[in-house]
Amino acid sequence: MTINPQISAKAPIRHDWTQEEIEALFALPLLELVHRAQNVHRHYHDDTIQLASLLSIKTGGCAEDCGYCPQSAHHAKTTGQVKETMFDVEDVLSRARIAKDSGASRFCMGAAWRSVRDGKEFDSVVDMVKGVRALGMEACVTLGMLQPHQAQKLAEAGLTAYNHNLDTSPEFYGEIVSTRTYEERLETLRHVRAAGVEICCGGIIGMGEKEYDRASLLRVLSEMTPHPESVPVNALVAVRGTPMEGKAPVDAFDMVRMIAVARIVMPTSRVRLSAGRSEMSAEAQALCFMAGANSIFYGEKLLTTANNDAEADRALIDRLGLKVQEIQERNAHYGLEH
Repeated sequence: MTINPQISAKAPIRHDWTQEEIEALFALPLLELVHRAQNVHRHYHDDTIQLASLLSIKTGGCAEDCGYCPQSAHHAKTTGQVKETMFDVEDVLSRARIAKDSGASRFCMGAAWRSVRDGKEFDSVVDMVKGVRALGMEACVTLGMLQPHQAQKLAEAGLTAYNHNLDTSPEFYGEIVSTRTYEERLETLRHVRAAGVEICCGGIIGMGEKEYDRASLLRVLSEMTPHPESVPVNALVAVRGTPMEGKAPVDAFDMVRMIAVARIVMPTSRVRLSAGRSEMSAEAQALCFMAGANSIFYGEKLLTTANNDAEADRALIDRLGLKVQEIQERNAHYGLEH
């Protein structure tokens, strides 16, 4: 007997989800939603969890005014975050080796820039990408806005993925950022895709947006062809000194619901349980994995905020009977032709 005939067949990959359809998913009873998401997940994914390590290679002094971000120069007087010089290539690669030895298969590097400038620092990032790929790891960077020739240069270095989050819906975006438009974010993503590099793109919940905005963000992501290969789902970390320091913590069930809907509308994407995870119980994280999350940031720090204990993460994965994704050799263009 088929209990749920409407989802017994493999869920199709769609790029035409409507706002109303996605809002209807959000409105489902939580356990029904998780059940649907788990069915979709099992059709497209195995029981592995990817461990991604994240390093801030250049911290502070960003010209953007993102209301959630302690690295913004606009908030430096109240956050106390100073502008730091960029790490050198060998220092970054030594940290990548440590991450690899600890089980991470992806190494992500972030620089607090509004946009990439050609020159010595960008050339160093290119060398970092080459070095991380030479270790057999996936390499991801987040550097702000890119020009086409810069995206191409990163692609030639072997970059696996470029992270450039949309943060929130087009409708709510202006409440969060005023120094960069939504269209500029989308333009950078188009440059990345045109260069043949995977896209890592998601958002943040808990910034004062409504459920409509969460659905709208996922709609925009789901309209991309192909879908982003990685979709990080972040809960706001309300850092003291930022305009959002007084925001209430995100309810764990809201994270579960966001992940479940992301999994349903983007079946093949790797959904990453990202910032805010350190505030979640083991049980809440397990429910996120059941809802379709299959990647986490691994290590003691996420750019400037704390993350979960690595040993505790490995122990939880083991307790749940899941497996850590092994490092797989592949080039930067893998999967884009499929």
